[in-house]
Amino acid sequence: MAEILEDPMTTPFLQCLVGRLRAEDQFGAWDRKSDATLLKDYIVTKSERRQIPIIGDPDPETLDRVEKYYQAVGLAVERLTGVVASPMMKMSHEGFGRVVLIAGNLVVLSRTLRDVHRFGFEDLAALAAEGMKVASQAATMIEAHPELARA
Repeated sequence: MAEILEDPMTTPFLQCLVGRLRAEDQFGAWDRKSDATLLKDYIVTKSERRQIPIIGDPDPETLDRVEKYYQAVGLAVERLTGVVASPMMKMSHEGFGRVVLIAGNLVVLSRTLRDVHRFGFEDLAALAAEGMKVASQAATMIEAHPELARA
Protein backbone atom coordinates (compact mmCIF):
# COMPACT_ATOMS: atom_id res chain seq x y z
CA MET A 1 0.00 0.00 0.00
CA ALA A 2 3.00 2.32 0.27
CA GLU A 3 2.86 2.96 -3.48
CA ILE A 4 -0.71 4.20 -3.17
CA LEU A 5 0.33 6.86 -0.67
CA GLU A 6 3.32 7.93 -2.76
CA ASP A 7 1.58 8.15 -6.14
CA PRO A 8 -2.04 7.00 -6.36
CA MET A 9 -2.03 7.48 -10.15
CA THR A 10 0.28 4.47 -10.57
CA THR A 11 -2.27 1.99 -9.19
CA PRO A 12 -3.96 -0.31 -11.70
CA PHE A 13 -7.35 0.87 -10.44
CA LEU A 14 -6.81 4.59 -11.12
CA GLN A 15 -5.18 3.82 -14.46
CA CYS A 16 -8.29 1.82 -15.38
CA LEU A 17 -10.63 4.54 -14.13
CA VAL A 18 -8.81 7.24 -16.08
CA GLY A 19 -8.81 5.04 -19.17
CA ARG A 20 -12.54 4.45 -18.74
CA LEU A 21 -13.18 8.20 -18.43
CA ARG A 22 -11.01 9.04 -21.42
CA ALA A 23 -12.86 6.45 -23.51
CA GLU A 24 -15.93 8.71 -23.26
CA ASP A 25 -14.08 11.58 -24.95
CA GLN A 26 -14.91 10.94 -28.60
CA PHE A 27 -13.62 14.24 -29.93
CA GLY A 28 -10.44 14.75 -27.90
CA ALA A 29 -11.78 17.62 -25.81
CA TRP A 30 -10.12 16.17 -22.68
CA ASP A 31 -6.73 15.42 -24.26
CA ARG A 32 -5.14 18.41 -22.57
CA LYS A 33 -6.77 17.77 -19.19
CA SER A 34 -4.65 16.04 -16.59
CA ASP A 35 -5.71 12.71 -15.13
CA ALA A 36 -6.22 14.37 -11.74
CA THR A 37 -8.58 16.91 -13.34
CA LEU A 38 -10.65 14.10 -14.86
CA LEU A 39 -10.93 12.46 -11.43
CA LYS A 40 -11.98 15.62 -9.56
CA ASP A 41 -15.65 14.60 -9.51
CA TYR A 42 -14.70 11.56 -7.40
CA ILE A 43 -13.22 13.78 -4.70
CA VAL A 44 -15.84 14.86 -2.17
CA THR A 45 -14.54 16.21 1.12
CA LYS A 46 -16.38 15.71 4.41
CA SER A 47 -17.64 19.28 4.40
CA GLU A 48 -18.86 18.96 0.79
CA ARG A 49 -20.53 15.65 1.66
CA ARG A 50 -22.45 17.28 4.52
CA GLN A 51 -23.83 19.90 2.13
CA ILE A 52 -25.30 17.32 -0.27
CA PRO A 53 -28.94 16.59 0.60
CA ILE A 54 -29.87 12.92 0.79
CA ILE A 55 -33.53 13.64 0.16
CA GLY A 56 -34.53 13.34 -3.48
CA ASP A 57 -33.21 11.48 -6.46
CA PRO A 58 -29.49 11.24 -7.15
CA ASP A 59 -28.57 13.10 -10.31
CA PRO A 60 -27.67 11.15 -13.45
CA GLU A 61 -24.04 12.35 -13.29
CA THR A 62 -23.62 10.78 -9.85
CA LEU A 63 -25.14 7.48 -10.98
CA ASP A 64 -22.85 7.53 -14.01
CA ARG A 65 -19.84 8.19 -11.77
CA VAL A 66 -20.72 5.22 -9.52
CA GLU A 67 -21.18 2.98 -12.55
CA LYS A 68 -17.82 4.01 -14.03
CA TYR A 69 -16.14 3.38 -10.67
CA TYR A 70 -17.32 -0.24 -10.65
CA GLN A 71 -16.49 -0.65 -14.34
CA ALA A 72 -12.94 0.42 -13.46
CA VAL A 73 -12.91 -2.10 -10.61
CA GLY A 74 -13.83 -4.79 -13.15
CA LEU A 75 -11.06 -3.62 -15.49
CA ALA A 76 -8.54 -3.65 -12.62
CA VAL A 77 -9.61 -7.19 -11.72
CA GLU A 78 -9.05 -8.21 -15.33
CA ARG A 79 -5.62 -6.57 -15.27
CA LEU A 80 -4.74 -8.40 -12.03
CA THR A 81 -6.10 -11.84 -12.96
CA GLY A 82 -6.61 -12.02 -16.72
CA VAL A 83 -10.28 -12.85 -16.10
CA VAL A 84 -13.00 -10.53 -17.41
CA ALA A 85 -15.16 -9.21 -14.55
CA SER A 86 -18.32 -7.34 -15.51
CA PRO A 87 -20.35 -5.12 -13.18
CA MET A 88 -24.14 -5.10 -12.98
CA MET A 89 -25.77 -2.29 -11.03
CA LYS A 90 -29.38 -1.81 -10.03
CA MET A 91 -30.36 1.43 -8.32
CA SER A 92 -33.62 2.76 -7.01
CA HIS A 93 -34.58 6.34 -7.73
CA GLU A 94 -33.82 7.11 -4.06
CA GLY A 95 -30.11 6.29 -4.26
CA PHE A 96 -30.13 2.76 -2.84
CA GLY A 97 -29.21 -0.39 -4.71
CA ARG A 98 -26.73 -3.15 -5.33
CA VAL A 99 -23.76 -3.77 -7.54
CA VAL A 100 -22.34 -7.19 -8.35
CA LEU A 101 -19.20 -8.02 -10.26
CA ILE A 102 -19.39 -11.28 -12.18
CA ALA A 103 -16.48 -13.28 -13.57
CA GLY A 104 -17.62 -16.31 -15.55
CA ASN A 105 -20.11 -18.11 -13.30
CA LEU A 106 -18.75 -16.52 -10.12
CA VAL A 107 -19.96 -13.45 -8.26
CA VAL A 108 -16.66 -11.94 -7.15
CA LEU A 109 -18.12 -8.83 -5.53
CA SER A 110 -21.52 -7.96 -4.10
CA ARG A 111 -22.04 -4.55 -2.54
CA THR A 112 -25.10 -2.80 -1.21
CA LEU A 113 -25.10 0.87 -2.21
CA ARG A 114 -26.59 3.48 0.08
CA ASP A 115 -26.72 7.25 -0.17
CA VAL A 116 -25.08 7.36 -3.59
CA HIS A 117 -25.92 11.08 -3.54
CA ARG A 118 -22.75 11.44 -1.48
CA PHE A 119 -20.54 9.04 -3.42
CA GLY A 120 -16.96 10.19 -3.39
CA PHE A 121 -13.62 9.99 -1.64
CA GLU A 122 -11.63 12.39 0.52
CA ASP A 123 -8.67 12.50 -1.92
CA LEU A 124 -6.99 10.61 -4.75
CA ALA A 125 -5.11 8.37 -2.31
CA ALA A 126 -8.38 7.28 -0.68
CA LEU A 127 -9.97 6.69 -4.09
CA ALA A 128 -7.01 4.57 -5.20
CA ALA A 129 -6.83 2.66 -1.92
CA GLU A 130 -10.53 1.75 -1.90
CA GLY A 131 -10.58 0.85 -5.58
CA MET A 132 -7.53 -1.40 -5.18
CA LYS A 133 -8.98 -2.95 -2.01
CA VAL A 134 -12.20 -3.89 -3.80
CA ALA A 135 -10.34 -5.14 -6.89
CA SER A 136 -7.99 -7.20 -4.72
CA GLN A 137 -10.91 -8.78 -2.85
CA ALA A 138 -12.47 -9.75 -6.18
CA ALA A 139 -9.13 -11.11 -7.45
CA THR A 140 -8.82 -13.21 -4.28
CA MET A 141 -12.26 -14.68 -4.95
CA ILE A 142 -11.19 -15.56 -8.50
CA GLU A 143 -8.02 -17.21 -7.21
CA ALA A 144 -10.08 -19.23 -4.72
CA HIS A 145 -12.51 -20.45 -7.40
CA PRO A 146 -10.70 -20.35 -10.76
CA GLU A 147 -12.86 -23.04 -12.35
CA LEU A 148 -16.02 -20.98 -11.80
CA ALA A 149 -14.41 -17.69 -12.80
CA ARG A 150 -13.07 -19.13 -16.04
CA ALA A 151 -16.30 -20.99 -16.94
